[in-house]
Amino acid sequence: MLKNYKEVQKVLLIILLLNILVATIKTVLGYLVHSSSMLADGIHSFSDGASNIVGILGIQLSKKPEDTQHPYGHEKIEMLSSLCIGLLLFFLGIQVFLEGIRAFQNPKVPVITMESILLLAATLLINIAVSYFEAKKGRELKSSILVSDAMHTKSDIYVSFGVFFSLFAIKMGLPTYIDTLMSCLVSIFILHAAWEILRNNVGILLDSKVLEETRIRKVILNHPEIKGVHKIRTRGTLAHVYMDLHILVEKDMTVKTAHKLSHSLEEELQKEFEVEIQVLIHVEPYQEVCYLKS
Repeated sequence: MLKNYKEVQKVLLIILLLNILVATIKTVLGYLVHSSSMLADGIHSFSDGASNIVGILGIQLSKKPEDTQHPYGHEKIEMLSSLCIGLLLFFLGIQVFLEGIRAFQNPKVPVITMESILLLAATLLINIAVSYFEAKKGRELKSSILVSDAMHTKSDIYVSFGVFFSLFAIKMGLPTYIDTLMSCLVSIFILHAAWEILRNNVGILLDSKVLEETRIRKVILNHPEIKGVHKIRTRGTLAHVYMDLHILVEKDMTVKTAHKLSHSLEEELQKEFEVEIQVLIHVEPYQEVCYLKS
């Protein structure tokens, strides 16, 4: 687990440096060519860097070991950090929308050059590579914060596509207000990304179901000595799941056999879902009148 945290921090640091580079290029270009949508996109990219910093700090705190006050460790700090990223993105989306309204009231004609379009295209390619790399690492390391941050970066790709389209359209002779409309559209993509991040991480903090009950039941009932299973519950993160359930066995099963069976079930469930799972199993005597194996 500690190794995973170090890998996540390393990924976030690389992404931070790339986001700062991209944000600087976009912001300077937006200012030079008087494009409100590109300026909005540059601000959005700076927020990517800010979310990286939040992630690095969150991971640093999450990797603290268990203590007497926190017997389950500090894993959920990673979710809290992801919520901070979502909130940051939400307020940024509102700000970009308001800036778009102000730009509509006081329009400026963008000064578009082929160099500016090429630079924007280069930043777009960087964003695509960053989003793919971060999402891939998030799945490999089962990191909620990397997955959330990748969604943040992915929204930047849609934004950049929109800006690229608006500048190209103006270059082709369309009205200049399309740039302002595009900055408002940018804000919608930002707000949608914020909603996705907040929804996913609030679910974890509220102990939403993590694993599919049908697959769990199939693994459990694959043992002929288990006559039934019920009260299956799961919670936790992408990297660490907590599960508790009740199994029904013959009333004369020994404690030793039940203990061995519990360990076997935990190992099989970890293999089935390819995730670290801590399973708490409550053993009950089977009564054929009341329960049927399903």
